Amino acid sequence: MPLTARASRSAPPARQPRGLRTRRAILLRAVHLASLEGLEGLTVGRLADDLKMSKSGLFAHFGSKEDLQLATVEAARQFFIDRISRPAMSAPRGMPRLWHLIESWLRHVESKLFAGGCFFTAASFEFDGRTGRVRDRIVEIMREWMATLDRAVVEAQKAGHIDPHTNATLLAYEVQALGLGAHWSCQLLDDPAAYTRALAVIRVRLASVATPASPPLPPLTPKTRSRLPAKS
Repeated sequence: MPLTARASRSAPPARQPRGLRTRRAILLRAVHLASLEGLEGLTVGRLADDLKMSKSGLFAHFGSKEDLQLATVEAARQFFIDRISRPAMSAPRGMPRLWHLIESWLRHVESKLFAGGCFFTAASFEFDGRTGRVRDRIVEIMREWMATLDRAVVEAQKAGHIDPHTNATLLAYEVQALGLGAHWSCQLLDDPAAYTRALAVIRVRLASVATPASPPLPPLTPKTRSRLPAKS
């Protein structure tokens, strides 16, 4: 992934680490800005103003608006992998790993891993009707994420934790749809319990396909239950 600076071969080696740190700092800010204002609003000029840098300084790292957008998408992907996907792999294979992956995803988004909520949900909505390299890369990453969810379900089936007759692809689709709905509800309707509600529904759905051999899903904490709507 193009997450490192394209240093010139003639550049002094001592300057490369500094350039790398600068580029990473720029992209970190770009990810948060794009999550708030959209990738189309992310320009070299807008980012330079925000970082109090010169446009020429930013152009040294990104030659065009599209290059900046693509690098930002890649940075967001790596951020997601480092904070959500990779840590989830440390959980035991099967239902515990599947739940860890889902809960970590929604809880990190809720806690503003990205300043504007779920970066890739927002980017998906923004670019779903467009064409071009940025949209194509977002599509690839979202398919990658769906494959990760699908694979986690299949692994849970192989571990004997989920009914083997369950359609893994459809279950992964349900989880993703609930996550998208939570983002919409949180961002548009200012619903503070959106992600908690999505987790509660997903937990019920996973429990409905769990086998007797599956480790029990963690109970909802009192704090979590207090954020859910009261029963009518």
